[in-house]
Amino acid sequence: MTTVEYKCKLDIACEISERRRVRGRILATMTIRAHYRLPGQRCWFTLLLLCCATHYGHAQQPLTWDQVKAKFEAANPSLKADALGVDELKAQEITAFLRPNPQFTMTVDGTQIAPNGGHWHPVYGTFAVPNFSYLHEREHKRELRLESAQEATRIGGSLHEDLERTLLFSLRSAFVQTLQAKAVLELAKANLEYYDKIIAISRDRLNAGDIAQVDFDRIELLRVQYESEIQTAIVNLRTQKIQLLQLLNDRTPLDQFDVNGRFDFTSDLKPLDDFRQVALDARPDLRAAIQGIEQAKTNHQLAISNGSTDPTFGTWYTWNSAVNNPDPLHLQTLGFSVSIPLRIFDRNQGEKQRTLIDIDRNQNLTAVARAGVFSDVDSSYEQVRSSIELLKPYKQKYLDQATRVRDTITFSYQHGGASLMDFLNAQSDYRVVQLTYAQMIGSYLVAAGQLNLAVGREVIQ
Repeated sequence: MTTVEYKCKLDIACEISERRRVRGRILATMTIRAHYRLPGQRCWFTLLLLCCATHYGHAQQPLTWDQVKAKFEAANPSLKADALGVDELKAQEITAFLRPNPQFTMTVDGTQIAPNGGHWHPVYGTFAVPNFSYLHEREHKRELRLESAQEATRIGGSLHEDLERTLLFSLRSAFVQTLQAKAVLELAKANLEYYDKIIAISRDRLNAGDIAQVDFDRIELLRVQYESEIQTAIVNLRTQKIQLLQLLNDRTPLDQFDVNGRFDFTSDLKPLDDFRQVALDARPDLRAAIQGIEQAKTNHQLAISNGSTDPTFGTWYTWNSAVNNPDPLHLQTLGFSVSIPLRIFDRNQGEKQRTLIDIDRNQNLTAVARAGVFSDVDSSYEQVRSSIELLKPYKQKYLDQATRVRDTITFSYQHGGASLMDFLNAQSDYRVVQLTYAQMIGSYLVAAGQLNLAVGREVIQ
């Protein structure tokens, strides 16, 4: 642990302890005052006190990455809308497997509409023919339609996972940038606190006549930069929180929203081939491309099946009047028909050719997707590896060295062994090293998120 990290954690612990002491004194004072109230007032006051304490505890609880991720998956409207699209594809499977509806036709004829030879019997010669017909689908058309619809649902599910993968990368980047903004703000506050001690010591030296007024003014004027850095860090932190809340679709006030996580790097990195193999198994967009080939093959089989002949079977019942059929034994008859379309010209040739071409197209798209997976993994891996190589000397050498130089030059300046310029340069170099390290940690975490995106799952926490 570096000196700055130790001081930041010590300051945070002191601040939390001080807040707890102040809150304890306030609660004790309010409880003593409530003791002298009437019994009914005391009960309501105790209840209000408990509610406020509970609200304070909930408002100050920071969210971890797992909690942020779970909240995002439950509340993000883009994911919800896309999940409903997958449900729509699932519902289309029902439509694909439906049988054709039977047809019913009612024919009524033979009704007299005008007198003939002085006789008019309107319904005497009327006869009715109810007809039922049904189209019989051959060559497994229903089964192939269902299989194609199921494959479309699987493709939609894979694309939904791919959308979630992309959005989680954006969420992870916003989470990391929020942690980085917090680290920069803590560093700026620690620097200001340290510099205030330098100002206090310099003021004592000024009063003792060890330094000139102009040297003290130059030291005190430099405090403006520290204050500016704090304000800039506060603005950046609130901006990152706003972006994170937008992804979470959350309306929590900024002062009541906070996140917490590990802001550090690990030097352990698996070989590149391990990440490649994981990506081939886990990338949902590659899985969707492979599923597209299977659906194209099914659609080609369906096109061939749709080129076959489907007969239509029909049957009817006829009630004949005495005029049309004088024989009373033949008043009621039953008929049967079969209708077979002659597929002489249209045998679905165009759709057969199109689906056959679509198989080749999806195979080429799969090859492109597989090449893209390797490219994404390789480039992301190099970014992570490069970030680790840059961070190692900082953690092993430069952070401690910058702290040691700052403390040594400060001690020398306070005892007249170093010039004011050396002192100011040492302060500036220390801040640059610490800020650069925090930014490089953020870059490493973003690169790790990019590698997780390329692989298709979290391989680096």
